[in-house]
Amino acid sequence: MNLKEYIKEKYEGRSDWFVEEVQSVTNQQRVMNVMNLKNYLNGQHKILQKPNEKFGGKEYVPRKIVLNHALTLTNFQVSFLLQNPVTIIGKERIVKEYQKINRQGKYDRLNYRIMDKMIKFGQVYEYVYLDKNVIRSKLIDATEGFPVWNDVNEMIAFIQAYMVDGIDYYIVYSEDVVEVYDNKGGELRMTGRFANLSGLPIIYKTMNEINENEGKSELENWISILDSLEDLTSRAVDAYYKYITGIPVITGQQLKGEGLPDVIGAGLVLDDGASFEFVSNKFDSQAFDTLYETLLNALYTVAHMPAIAVGRTDISNVSTEAVRILYQLAMMKAVQNEQFMREGIEQRFERIRRLLAYKGVTFTDDEFVSLGLVFQYALPSSDKEIIENMKALREMGGISIHTMLEQNPYVHDVQQELTRLKEENDTTYSSGVDNKTQDVVLMKM
Repeated sequence: MNLKEYIKEKYEGRSDWFVEEVQSVTNQQRVMNVMNLKNYLNGQHKILQKPNEKFGGKEYVPRKIVLNHALTLTNFQVSFLLQNPVTIIGKERIVKEYQKINRQGKYDRLNYRIMDKMIKFGQVYEYVYLDKNVIRSKLIDATEGFPVWNDVNEMIAFIQAYMVDGIDYYIVYSEDVVEVYDNKGGELRMTGRFANLSGLPIIYKTMNEINENEGKSELENWISILDSLEDLTSRAVDAYYKYITGIPVITGQQLKGEGLPDVIGAGLVLDDGASFEFVSNKFDSQAFDTLYETLLNALYTVAHMPAIAVGRTDISNVSTEAVRILYQLAMMKAVQNEQFMREGIEQRFERIRRLLAYKGVTFTDDEFVSLGLVFQYALPSSDKEIIENMKALREMGGISIHTMLEQNPYVHDVQQELTRLKEENDTTYSSGVDNKTQDVVLMKM
């Protein structure tokens, strides 16, 4: 089913079909879920809704401690995968062109933003376009993007909808046309119609067991544990301050005065055998530590966060191999996230190839197929060991210069480094300078 058939069957061919599509229950539920996640990241946690209590006959405002661990966990996952820029590999001619586009479009920064949004909200969208003969991309937020799927689960259109100053704006993407609408003045109107050179926007999404067309936010796996941590911490602090003061207890007869004096430093006169003490509940710090550590360990396990990354493990005299074992969970998650990013970036390469063809730059299928991506995880390691291993492999003829540069922790642009090495190897002294002149120059130096 194509877009025209879809509109005819579902919306009876109405020209404003996209408005109803955006306002469908399914789409609005997804948008509401994303908005709730944004509010959570902004500090609106469940613990803040805790009602006031009565204590000592008066209203007591309980502690409401907010722990923003979610930001730390998302930052770790994004940085672990993309702290080092993604390396483009392949045949020389196409790699040079794509690296040029990568720098002009600032795609390294864009990749970081895409990964951040994808982890936090489950999905994000990218549209590739030509801007004054330069290929660029724009991100479409999960609350603004609405893919349109046909009955065989193919995306046949995409709608971007947002509101500014009370005016609704709609950008409708089809395979070959982009149409822009707004309701300024109270009536829906078309304000622009343009050729779509790059096709539909790209969807970056995580895995969702229920709906394969949508991603699932990592926050949804963490929030229940984080809520329990905040509740436990808040209750523990309340218990400490409310019950540590204790209750004064007098046993026996008081010889002078009635009750406790209001003056600080005043004493009590008690009969022989009488006693005075403060009775208070004991704060079970050991039980608190056990509960807190259990919840925190569960959180780090679900988030694939190694305890060593937050300083909860002693790392003195730990070998590189031991560090890799400690980071095993993080590497498993990074492999999964890499697949999500790789799928989207490969679609971006196809869009870029299409736009380059409009500029008169074409590549053969063999050149395009040779394009690849290399992700370098931010894994703590000994650069010295890596270089020594590559040196040993090179000496036995087991690795090429190109592969050495790809795995070199100090090189992020392989093609540029190859060019520099070639220039260094081709550099010769000027033929006009004889050996004696060279000796004189060296003596002066």
